[in-house]
Amino acid sequence: QEEKKQLTLKVEELERKLETTSAQNIEFLQVIAKREDSIHQCQLRLEEKTRECSSLARQLEMAIEDAKRQVEQTRERAASRERAAQSKVLDLETQLSRNKTELNQLRRSKDDVERRYESRLQDLKDRLEQSESTNRSMQNYVQFLKSSYANVF
Repeated sequence: QEEKKQLTLKVEELERKLETTSAQNIEFLQVIAKREDSIHQCQLRLEEKTRECSSLARQLEMAIEDAKRQVEQTRERAASRERAAQSKVLDLETQLSRNKTELNQLRRSKDDVERRYESRLQDLKDRLEQSESTNRSMQNYVQFLKSSYANVF
């Protein structure tokens, strides 16, 4: 009986230990379940954040490509405007050169015309003076003839 009693005590003690262990097991299972749920939630958030990051990365790449295109277009427009401006400058320089040449020709022509005019004017003055001299000579001759005829008759 003593042995039985000891065995019974041992069995009861083992059953208490088993209950305690079972209770601890249940607590551990609950903790594990909570941790697994937490891990699952974290994995879901991680997947969502990964998708969000991927989406933002794609948007960033698209924005960078768009910015590159805009920069390239702006450069092309600026280069085109610069070429047009240079062409216009060259045209204006050519036109200026032609106008200067034409102005120089006109000045030379004007100077030439003035010289010819001065020469012609001087020539006409000389001829006028010669004509007036001839006219005076003829008037003097006519006076001489009048006075000679008056003396003769």
